[in-house]
Amino acid sequence: MTHTDLIPSRRGWLALSPMIVFLTLYVAVSAMIGDFYKMPIAVALTVASAWGIGVVMRGGLSDRIGVFSRAAGHSDILYMIWIFVLAGAFASMAKEIGAVDATVALTLRVFPPQLLLPGMFLAACFISLSVGTSVGTVVALAPLAAEMAGAAGAPTAMYVAAVIGGAFFGDNLSFISDTTIAATRTQGCRMDEKFRANIRIVAPAALVSFIAYVFIGSDFTTAMPGLSPAAATPWLIAPYLLIIALAVAGINVAIVLSAGIAATFALGLAGGHDALTLCGYMGAGIDSMGNLIIITLMAAGLLGVIKSAGGIDYLLQRLTARISGARGAQACVAALVGIVNLCTANNTVAIITTGAISRDIARTYGITPRKTASLLDTASCIVQALIPYGAQTLLATALAGISPAAPWPYMVYPWALAVSVGISVAWVRKKREK
Repeated sequence: MTHTDLIPSRRGWLALSPMIVFLTLYVAVSAMIGDFYKMPIAVALTVASAWGIGVVMRGGLSDRIGVFSRAAGHSDILYMIWIFVLAGAFASMAKEIGAVDATVALTLRVFPPQLLLPGMFLAACFISLSVGTSVGTVVALAPLAAEMAGAAGAPTAMYVAAVIGGAFFGDNLSFISDTTIAATRTQGCRMDEKFRANIRIVAPAALVSFIAYVFIGSDFTTAMPGLSPAAATPWLIAPYLLIIALAVAGINVAIVLSAGIAATFALGLAGGHDALTLCGYMGAGIDSMGNLIIITLMAAGLLGVIKSAGGIDYLLQRLTARISGARGAQACVAALVGIVNLCTANNTVAIITTGAISRDIARTYGITPRKTASLLDTASCIVQALIPYGAQTLLATALAGISPAAPWPYMVYPWALAVSVGISVAWVRKKREK
């Protein structure tokens, strides 16, 4: 970035102010009153968007609204909304015909009660590693997680948090993940090199999380004796087996959900439900996604306003201004992608946005491309897992019927991964100094 490209602090902070308004309204206010259910996330996004369009941006009102609308109507956002619609239809119909109850009952036959929570985490890790997408993993497991929690007498948010954490395990590590592809391409390293660097950071965090969930889950098994697994209809688990099998095979998530809907519809007809009733179940599920769709559109538009106003460029400028030493450079790379992810709510976009400047930092301070790629991918996944307005959390909590902030107290894996990243940065530096 040249001198003529520098953004003045006043203009930079103004460009970032819509995000500050949103975080203040949603996070700070909710934290002060001790209840994240009181402040609707859609209201906080609406106020922040109005601030961005009315105060931050320049030009005619129609032009400013156009920037917001183009960002909200981006093809990636509309594709995500299609996923939400299909997920809502599938989840609702599967629940109504008894597929969820049958799957829960079968699971309770196979696994000891104290292993349900860590088992859900491991299942999410395996599926996400195979699929390479956290969204696909959430679609497959979030409805089951909600029912498992009810069967165990545990908070739904706890099981949903385990699914979200496991979903980002594979999103971060899988060879076919879009974040892995973006990180390795921007840094110019092979995927197997990035994997070897990544696994040293990820494996300890996953092991700690599994052990933590074993202990946490063992406190919530009192409701198990009251269940009646024998009453389950075994063939009703077929839609979920189909969803998981197609997801593991790497099929596009929209096709996976469409196949799941078709299979569930057929089972519903075979079970005595008429076609119009099944359509009603699907319609109710789609309607339940309304708030999630509104939040997604509002968040995308808001982030488009911030980017258009120069907020992202200002962040890059400020964070790279004072780097000292290899350890500081690694910390800067992780902070860069994390903060940009906070502002874009998309880990792949954050990696692509910061990839070039991270590569320059790495070359200047002697950091290997595989380590930089690993830091980019891991730090972005940590932030994406923790923000309540990320697509994965919004979808998982919508399918489970809980607040987007509810999983926070149980998000063991992202925090364990953050600690592991910190240790990795410090340890590598110490070895070099010896």
